[in-house]
Amino acid sequence: MKDEHPDNYDAELLLRLYDLRRETKLREGREWFLRQFHPKSFDDYLAQAPPGSERNALFRMTISYWDMAASLVNHGLINEDLFFENNTEFWIVWDKVSNFVPALREKNKNPIAWKNLETLAGKYENWMSKRAPEALTALRQRLAAGAPTKPE
Repeated sequence: MKDEHPDNYDAELLLRLYDLRRETKLREGREWFLRQFHPKSFDDYLAQAPPGSERNALFRMTISYWDMAASLVNHGLINEDLFFENNTEFWIVWDKVSNFVPALREKNKNPIAWKNLETLAGKYENWMSKRAPEALTALRQRLAAGAPTKPE
């Protein structure tokens, strides 16, 4: 595991991830995912992002971006505290998909699909519970009520 103190390398990678988020197509995917994608089940996912559709491509782009970012943090290449202090969107993405990921993993025969994102979201929940215990519950309630969310 990386030293607990962030360094310039952590900052560079974090800024590079931020820069990648600004790419036009990824921004479009993130915007759609956060504002319009609200699956309650695997069937909802299929209805909202059918395989082969543009929305499915936006879904895959968004979730794979955040799974890649989570992989960097999980492998100690970016300091967790620094990442958590500067990101919430990855957690929102995981929260939106966590209810149907088991079915998708089973359908695709891939039990490790998005495990990096799942792992990091769990770590973030623990991290937040020590710093702002009610924040994620409040955020979940806002999201469930359809509160607009925009990409960070």
